[in-house]
Amino acid sequence: MPKKGLSHLLEPSFRLYFCFLGAFALSTALAGQYALACVEGVIVLALLAYFRHSNKSRRREILSYIENISNNMDVAAKDTMVNAPLPMVIFRPETGEVIWSNERFLQITGERDHLFDLRITDAAPGFDPRWLMEGKTQCPTEVHLGQRRFWVFGHLVRTENKGERSFLATTYWVDVTDLSLVRDQFYDSRPVVALLNLDNYDEVFRGVGDNVKSAMLSDINRILDEWISPTDGLFCRYDRDRYLFVFEERCLPNFLEQKFDVLDHVREVVNPNGLPVTLSIGAGRDGESFTDLFQYASLALEMALSRGGDQAVVKNRINFEFFGGRRSSETEKHTKVKSRVMASALYELIGDASQVFVMGHAFPDLDCMGPAAGVVAMGRKRGIPVHILRDPNPNPAEQLVGELAALPKYEGVFLSPTDALVEADVSSLLIVVDTNRPEQVLSPDLLEAVSKVVVIDHHRRAASYIEGAALSFHEPYASSASELTTELLQYILEPADLLKAEAEALMAGIVLDSKNFTVRTGSRTFDAAAFLRRAGADTTEVRRFFKTELKQTIARYEILKEAKMYREGIAVSALTHPVDRVTAAQAADELLTVAGFHTSFVLFPDDSERVILSARSSGDVNVQVITEALGGGGNAAVAGAQVPERSVEEVVEELYGAIDTYCGGK
Repeated sequence: MPKKGLSHLLEPSFRLYFCFLGAFALSTALAGQYALACVEGVIVLALLAYFRHSNKSRRREILSYIENISNNMDVAAKDTMVNAPLPMVIFRPETGEVIWSNERFLQITGERDHLFDLRITDAAPGFDPRWLMEGKTQCPTEVHLGQRRFWVFGHLVRTENKGERSFLATTYWVDVTDLSLVRDQFYDSRPVVALLNLDNYDEVFRGVGDNVKSAMLSDINRILDEWISPTDGLFCRYDRDRYLFVFEERCLPNFLEQKFDVLDHVREVVNPNGLPVTLSIGAGRDGESFTDLFQYASLALEMALSRGGDQAVVKNRINFEFFGGRRSSETEKHTKVKSRVMASALYELIGDASQVFVMGHAFPDLDCMGPAAGVVAMGRKRGIPVHILRDPNPNPAEQLVGELAALPKYEGVFLSPTDALVEADVSSLLIVVDTNRPEQVLSPDLLEAVSKVVVIDHHRRAASYIEGAALSFHEPYASSASELTTELLQYILEPADLLKAEAEALMAGIVLDSKNFTVRTGSRTFDAAAFLRRAGADTTEVRRFFKTELKQTIARYEILKEAKMYREGIAVSALTHPVDRVTAAQAADELLTVAGFHTSFVLFPDDSERVILSARSSGDVNVQVITEALGGGGNAAVAGAQVPERSVEEVVEELYGAIDTYCGGK
C-alpha cells in the first residue's frame, strides 16, 4: 500500500536532490577546483543536517497531535457511554453475560447496583438477542419491561482475548410506550364491516304461519343481539334476510377465537318441519375507507355463500380467513330462473366471440370433458368454432377424448395448450369448467392471455379463485359441472341438437361425481339425467368409461389393505410407492363402503416429488375444510390435494393435525 502524507511524498525527492548536489561537488573536485569543491561539500552537509533535524521535529509534532486527539476521543467516548441520554447495555450475545450498563438502563430494569452478575434475559425477560447474530441492527419486536415498551437498536463488535475471538453487543433502548399505546388504540378502534345473511330464509319460512315465523325471527334477533351486545357496534337489518354490522377491530379477535359460534346458536332455531336456520357472515377489515370495507365484506359474503353457506369469511386487503362451514350437505338455493338467465348470457357471449376455448383442471377427468363436449354443442348451434384443450399427459379422460376426437364433427376441435395460446386473439372467449382456481387450470398462460372468461364449476370456492370473470355459473349444491352444463343446454338447444356421444360424455361426468347418483344428488341432478336420456345417452354405454383392468383392481385392493383407522370412522391409507391416480380415487370411494368408515383419505407419492391426496366423505365431515389446510380443495364430499416437496410420512402428520383441528373445532 503506497504511503500518504506530505512528508512521505517529499522525503524521496530531497534524497535525490542531495545525491545530485554531492555529485556536482565531486565533479568540481575532479575538475581540479578543490577549494570550490570543499565549499560545495560543506554547504551540502549543512543542508542535509538541517533537513534531518527539521524532519525529526516535524514527526514529533505530528505524533503529539495524534496522541492528543486519541486521548480526547477516548474521554469523549467514555463520557458519551456513561452520560448517554438513552439506556445502554453491553453484553456477550453468545451467553447473555452483561459486561456494562449505564445508569439509565439500571433505572428501567429496576436494578439498584449493577448487572455484572446477571444475564441480559434476567434483567429483561423476553428479550431475545438472536437478531444481533443474524446481522440486524434493530430488534424485530418491541421489548416490554414492566409497563414500558422499548425499541432496541444495537450492533456487534468482534473482540479477541487470549487468542479466542468473541463478540460484544452494544444495545440502545428507546422508550416508545406512549407511541405504542396511541398506535394500539388506533388499530383497535379501526372499523370492521360485516354483512350477515340468512342462507335458507325462503326454505325455512315457506308454509310457516305468521305466529311461528314471528317467534323464529324473534329468536334469531335475540341470538344476534346477545352476540353483538359486548361490541357497542352498529347493527341493523336492511333486508328481510340481511343485516349490517359495524364494530371496532378490538372485538374481532374474540369472534375469531370463538370461531363465530353465533353460527351454531342460530342453527338451533328450527322450523316446525325440522329445518334449521343457517347464517353466513362476510366481514371486511383493514380497508382504507368504508367503501373498501363494504366491498371486502361483500366479497367475503359471496365467498361464504359460494362455499355452501353456514360459515363466516373474513377478508382483508390480501386474503380470506374461513370459519365454520363444517356441514357436508348443501341444498339447492336458486330456482331455474337463474339457470335460464345464465344460459341466455352464455349464449350471447359465445355469439360475440371469434372462437371459444374450453379447458378444465390439469389431469382432466370425465367431469371435465363432459362439460367441454356440451360447450362444443352450444358453439355448433351458434355457429362459432370451439376448441377443447387436450392434456398431452396420461389422464382419466383419455378414452372419452379419443372417442370424441374420432367423430367427424370434432375434427380440429382438440388442441394442445401451446397451439391454443398461439391461436387466441382479442375476441376469443375462454370457458373454464370443473374448477375455479387459477393455479389448477390446464393452461394458466391461456387464462392470462384471454381477456373474457366464463367459469362453470360446482366446487366450493377457495381463497384463490378466478377473478374478473365475465360470467360465473358457480353452484356448490350441484353434483357435478356436467349437471350445471346440462342445465344450461336445456335452455339453448333441443335434445336432438346434442350428439349421442356428447350426451353420454355429460352423463358420464354426472355418474362420476355423484357416485352413480348416490352422493350430492338433488332433483336437478335427475332432471339433467332425464334430458340427457332424451338426447340419446345410454347408461349401459356410459359404464364402459368406468371399467378397470385387472392390475388396477389388484392395486385398488392393496390400497384398501393398507388402510388404518384414525379417529372414529376416518380411514387413512398411506402408500410409499406411486399408484395410478384414478385407482387411488376409486379406492378412496370404496373405503366408504366398508362398515364403520364415513371418511377416507388415500395418500401416495408421484413421479414429480409430490404427494397426492384423495379424500372422500359420506357423513358430516367436510373433507374440503381438511384438505384446504394442506393446500387442496374440492367440495364437502370429494376433495384432494397435491403437496410438493414433502414425504408421505410428513404429509400424513400434517393430515392428522388438520383432522385434529377440524374435529376439535366441531
